[in-house]
Amino acid sequence: MDSDIKTRVTPLEELKLPRKAGLDCMVVIYSSDARELGKRYILGPDPVLLGRGSENTIVLENDTISRSHCKIEKRRGGYYVSDLNSTNGTYVNDEPVDDYQLRRGDQVKVGDTIFKFLSGSDMEAQYHETIYRMTIVDGLTGVNNKRFLIEALEREIPRARRHERPLSLVMFDIDHFKQINDTFGHLAGDYVLKEMAQLIKSRLRSDADVLGRYGGEEFAVVLPETDLRGGAHIAEQMRALVADHPFRFEGEQIHVSVSLGVAQLADGWEVANFIKHADERLYAAKREGRNRVCY
Repeated sequence: MDSDIKTRVTPLEELKLPRKAGLDCMVVIYSSDARELGKRYILGPDPVLLGRGSENTIVLENDTISRSHCKIEKRRGGYYVSDLNSTNGTYVNDEPVDDYQLRRGDQVKVGDTIFKFLSGSDMEAQYHETIYRMTIVDGLTGVNNKRFLIEALEREIPRARRHERPLSLVMFDIDHFKQINDTFGHLAGDYVLKEMAQLIKSRLRSDADVLGRYGGEEFAVVLPETDLRGGAHIAEQMRALVADHPFRFEGEQIHVSVSLGVAQLADGWEVANFIKHADERLYAAKREGRNRVCY
């Protein structure tokens, strides 16, 4: 069948990318687990530990990887990868290394996973930055999407255990959202989702808390270093913020409220357990009358 659609290959230098420094990072370019492909791990002042153990910053579940395999840390103005006496070794550009200073474009192989080191000062890093944002930000609301939420939990759960600090999760959604769509139309529903998301975002700590759209009208907030009581207090502030806010779309006043469930990370819980318990509290809030917090 004939088509007017044409494909154009655009060189990197033609992309209209912001001319500012990006972030030094490691990007997964090969993995036996397809879900890992394209994941980006930011490098900063703190050492990044890689291995099978849950205490690592980057957990890689594969028998070819040691429990504590290697680490990447900033030293003398650059990043160094150091092998931690792993069974199968750490490789950079197919050569085994004990301690090696990374250079832009280097490929680091840990077990069956290959990372590419990208310096934030170059065009390629900015390209990956742009592409990555497209995969982690919800296009409608402008907050993080489910993928980013899961990655945040995968990162924060080991960190909370490592430092023996509390971690709370708030799951919430808009009450009677279908009724809003049916009464005022889907454009009004989209407006409510976006307005509510930005309203909640304004209450949270920009440098610590993670807000994301979990799906449909359901959202989640990851609260590092926050216990159950603190999480419930923040959730109540979120509830009141939405209930008191005047939602107006095309001259119509729309009543909006949210139900929220809060859980604190417990021993033995991984991501799925954590979400399940917070979600159960959310549905308890629904059963008890909506526009309330359960924890």
